[in-house]
Amino acid sequence: MPRQDLRRAAAVIRAGGIVAYATEAVFGLGCDPHQPRAVARLRQIKQRNSRKGLILIAADPAQLIRYVRSLPECALASWPGPHTWLLPARAGAVLSRISGRSGSIAVRVTAHRQAAALCRACRMAIVSTSANRAGQRPARNPREVRRRFGCLVDYVLPGRVGGLRRPTTIRDAVSGRLVRPG
Repeated sequence: MPRQDLRRAAAVIRAGGIVAYATEAVFGLGCDPHQPRAVARLRQIKQRNSRKGLILIAADPAQLIRYVRSLPECALASWPGPHTWLLPARAGAVLSRISGRSGSIAVRVTAHRQAAALCRACRMAIVSTSANRAGQRPARNPREVRRRFGCLVDYVLPGRVGGLRRPTTIRDAVSGRLVRPG
């Protein structure tokens, strides 16, 4: 992966833009979770209901500490990997634009090398949601992203998805409930 592509993607995110990038199973759309306009724009592009939360991905657990009350052992033991955990949000750390209407936030330390490198280049956890409009099949390569979204996405980071066939499992760490099978 050319470093200049990664630097460009990180600069776009830090400037409030939307970037498409490869993850474990599909291409994702990402932005800076601290920029309300970027998050609102991402939701608009996806046509995603504001009641539904968004996932944050990180390169390591330290990038998630500011968003959650704690990182339980079940989550730490599963990372890096394709395991997304719904955790209680730290008070004031995450606005409803990320957590939806719940008091929890979905987080993952990604095992996808390029996605983790993007988080490191951004120096933060980033929003990660599948590159599709609500109810449609997610894009799995850069060409599909460009065909579906055109200039609505500010940059498409060249890359390949990991070996998973389905998006990551989401589990509620408090109740143990399976939120989304992987």
